[in-house]
Amino acid sequence: MQNMGDMQHAPEKDMSNMDMSNMDMDMGGGQMMHMGNLKRKFWVSLILTLPLIVMSPMMGMQLPFQIIAHPWTDYLVAILGTIIFVYGGQPFLSGAKAELHNHKPAMMTLIAMGISVAFIYSIYAVVENNVLHATPAVTDFFWELATLIDIMLLGHWIEMDTLMSAGSAVDNLAKLLPSTAHKVVAGDVQEVKIADLVADDHVQVRAGEKIPADGVIVSGATSVNESMVTGEARLVEKQVDAQVVGGSVNGEGTFEMRITGTGEDGYLAQVMKLVSDAQAAKSEQENMADRVAGLLFYAALTVAIVAFIVWLLVGNLALALSIAVTVLVIACPHALGLAIPLVVARSTAIAASHGLLIRNRDAMEQVKKLNYALMDKTGTLTEGNFKVAEYQSLDPQYQADDVLQIMAGLETGSSHPLAVGILTAAKDQKLTPAPAEDVHQITGVGLSGTVNGRTYQVVSAAYLDRQQLAYDHATFDRLASAGNSVSFLTADQQVLGYAAQGDQIKPEAKNLITSLQAQHITPVMLTGDNAQSAQVVAQQLGITEVHASLLPEDKAKLVKQYQADGSPVMMIGDGVNDAPSLASAEIGVAIGSGTDVAIDSADVVLVKSNPNDVVQFLELARQTTCKMTQNLWWGAGYNVITIPLAAGVLAPIGFILNPMFGAVVMSLSTVIVAINAMTLHIKD
Repeated sequence: MQNMGDMQHAPEKDMSNMDMSNMDMDMGGGQMMHMGNLKRKFWVSLILTLPLIVMSPMMGMQLPFQIIAHPWTDYLVAILGTIIFVYGGQPFLSGAKAELHNHKPAMMTLIAMGISVAFIYSIYAVVENNVLHATPAVTDFFWELATLIDIMLLGHWIEMDTLMSAGSAVDNLAKLLPSTAHKVVAGDVQEVKIADLVADDHVQVRAGEKIPADGVIVSGATSVNESMVTGEARLVEKQVDAQVVGGSVNGEGTFEMRITGTGEDGYLAQVMKLVSDAQAAKSEQENMADRVAGLLFYAALTVAIVAFIVWLLVGNLALALSIAVTVLVIACPHALGLAIPLVVARSTAIAASHGLLIRNRDAMEQVKKLNYALMDKTGTLTEGNFKVAEYQSLDPQYQADDVLQIMAGLETGSSHPLAVGILTAAKDQKLTPAPAEDVHQITGVGLSGTVNGRTYQVVSAAYLDRQQLAYDHATFDRLASAGNSVSFLTADQQVLGYAAQGDQIKPEAKNLITSLQAQHITPVMLTGDNAQSAQVVAQQLGITEVHASLLPEDKAKLVKQYQADGSPVMMIGDGVNDAPSLASAEIGVAIGSGTDVAIDSADVVLVKSNPNDVVQFLELARQTTCKMTQNLWWGAGYNVITIPLAAGVLAPIGFILNPMFGAVVMSLSTVIVAINAMTLHIKD
């Protein structure tokens, strides 16, 4: 398993001790609310609200269980209301202050405006009724103030709880690591905390234990269950020099390993960082919700001012003030504030549980307009496990084994699938790779190096064609038409020999192509391999658009060409050659077993390296976007309807919205938004 690249590291060295209960929430403008503080504020506010409800009429209407109003009850209600406003409303007031400081009024500003107006008007009502003895009595909003703050605190608590449930994917990853490890020091085995392990430490892992960190086996053999990390529900045989992943479970064997990555450098920490970043980042629709809240702030303020002036002209000051206050109070956007975060939390949790790491949530919103899915061949559609089918010399001075030995010498140290195939073939033939010096990559072409004072290259047929070097085209066509990738050995502008290697199509690749086509998304194969080999794979999978013999810059150019019609492009790949095109595409999907460079360039990582997971990503993206849109309509629709009703647009037919009714509708819309978010799911 490859590490997840040189991304920012998770902050916790000892991931087994991570505590998700300390999770904070962005309350707007960078203000943070601790989960524990939020819960405490809700319960304190609710306890103070209970006596207030008993003593305060609901919009002037006396309920059977309420105490008959006396001056002392008005003052007590005012005291309780003030405590609730200052203490319970503090997160919203602080968030509004930060938003206004940034000249970007949004969600917190709209909420703060509603509760502030309710509080100020209620204090004014107490003074009017009990000090100035106004007739008729002015109706206060303490009932509405207290219940609105309680509802909003409860809603944000629910949101936090949901986010923490989504974060449990991260928490569960942290729990995969054991708390201690068996460190080998000068032949002795000592039990130490995993936080004390460092790179190059030697650790003994016994049968049935969890592997404490990423590393390489130095002695022993075993089978490892990596399903909790990679999603592969099978035991993987591990020998000396095999890589193991921290958090996976050892089988019946006992082995010793050298640690290559601990704590923040380990695979799990980097996966956790990806999930956490995905939860923290705001998508386009989340920003839209903030923009809508900002517009509602100005709209509510404008409607309230206009309503105040109109009702002042046709009625009196008390009525005009009451209606204006009502407009501002019921404008609180609780459902709108939860509309997107609840869906994001649910979507992130589902993605993590299905082996999808969403690094850029904006990519999900591009899926609905997707027309083309460009994809690499080797390692994406095929296994990438090449086996040499044929190798020959084309120069009388070299034997076939000489060609294989030189090619193996140049490929020594390379992890490219073609290089692995050649080295395996040399080993099977019991040939020693020729000692090579000054070996270096020729980008998009192959390798060059010196063996016994002569410079050799391992290149593709496309390179030979560009350099106009002569070779046996008939033999090449025969091998390539059988689906082989053919590498040529050259020196001094002469072709000395070749090695042809075959690859196997991944069993899940056919379903991916069929599913894409069913969704009217055109699959396009991009490969650096020869055209004949590419066509063999394309025909078996049903791909009609194929671009072969490509350099890395060619793939990136093709991405730009497919983007020319204005629709977003998805690129799926796993190699270094795919990194430029992954970065260029609106939706870059990296195969999890690919290179770190490719993974760092992608928006989505398929942890299980299963191309069929692209289908699940597309389904999740569409459903997530749909749920976000539905919730935005539910959240904003409440305000769009109730604000003009509260302003009195239906007053000519005798209807003015009761603020408490508005609060009830608001709470119902919040419940609907939450339920709608929780119904998000994808097929397993």
